[in-house]
Amino acid sequence: MNWHNLLPKEVHLPDIKARELLRYLGPGILVTVGFIDPGNWAANIAAGSDYGYTLLWMVTLSTIMLIILQHNAAHLGIATGYCLSEAASAFLPKWLSRTVLGSAVGAAIATAVAEILGMAIALRILFGLPLTVGAVLAGITSAALLWTNSYSRLEKWIIGFVSLIGFSFLLELNMASIDWLQAAHGWVVPEVPQGSLPIIMSVLGAVVMPHNLFLHSEVIQSRQWNLENDLLIRRQLRYEFLDTLFSMLIGWAINSAMILVAAATFFQAGIHVETMEQAEAMLRPLLGDAASLIFAVALLFAGFASTSTAGMAGGSIFAGIFGEAYNIKDPHSRWGVLLTYVCAVLIIFFINDPFSGLIFSQLLLSVQLPITIFLQIYLTSSPKIMGKYANNFRLKLTLLIIGAIVSGLNIWLLVDYLLNG
Repeated sequence: MNWHNLLPKEVHLPDIKARELLRYLGPGILVTVGFIDPGNWAANIAAGSDYGYTLLWMVTLSTIMLIILQHNAAHLGIATGYCLSEAASAFLPKWLSRTVLGSAVGAAIATAVAEILGMAIALRILFGLPLTVGAVLAGITSAALLWTNSYSRLEKWIIGFVSLIGFSFLLELNMASIDWLQAAHGWVVPEVPQGSLPIIMSVLGAVVMPHNLFLHSEVIQSRQWNLENDLLIRRQLRYEFLDTLFSMLIGWAINSAMILVAAATFFQAGIHVETMEQAEAMLRPLLGDAASLIFAVALLFAGFASTSTAGMAGGSIFAGIFGEAYNIKDPHSRWGVLLTYVCAVLIIFFINDPFSGLIFSQLLLSVQLPITIFLQIYLTSSPKIMGKYANNFRLKLTLLIIGAIVSGLNIWLLVDYLLNG
């Protein structure tokens, strides 16, 4: 695919300088952890353990859609100075914007449920802490991280965590015996085995996450670029796309690695995984003691990093309802962060099956996702809002196709549920 054909002609610049590109890296990495969170772990482990390499194609398709959507969301922030939530409040009727943004806050809470729950599971594996105690500690720790860090410092923390998670799965892959021929087939050939649709949708919701679209537009516009300088805007659009592409490919590799490890171990052994602890324990005889420790530590890092971004997204969406940008010193942003974390922790107190809770949270994200996608298409396609940086016809058509695919999968899931229970 020629990615440049999906960009407005104004963003095409002739030269890319490596040193200058490094100045623009960061927002994409910050967003990447959102789709390598514990919810992804559960969805990917379920996909690999139950269906082997068959569902790898969904990671590929989801990542392609994600690259286009994330760049388009950042495009809004760069060209207008609004994040997605602020733009919705500014350009939609109040009743509609609050309905849409209310559902987006719900998506951020569902995301935080998975991420805090994942941290709590990791703490239980490593230290034997009760799940509820671990959830409270995770929420408090993540809130403290947001309260004390600027974007630039947070980006450095996140890049470090992503590096550790990626390194952990490289070690796991090295220990497992992967059938690369089957994996290559699974990456590019779509198959929907009987009963796999809920897992497919959970993988979709785990990769293309609504809160990440809001977060990316917020983080990118927070850098306060000069909106009057056309050359600077065009340069930022180009470098941001490369940042997004690089970061999302890292996410694709890590998500694929999760399915590969699960397929090569649990699926080959005929083991159906129902808990994270079960997955960690079963890796010991299959891959050795080091693998189970790596699994637990990587899960903790993934949860810690992604919980922070979920809180930031919740704060950004909530502040946007009042026409404000995210600022942790502002009451609306703080209330949004607290709402996200407190609701998530309270929900965890009522979850009896943590593994199913992780997967169900990702299903909820896939249900909300079409709302966010069509909101984004409306905003970024409007010349009134975007000026000359509005989506061109090709990009708008591509985004509409993505929205139609996601909506169609949701309708398919609903029909499947009604027919088969």
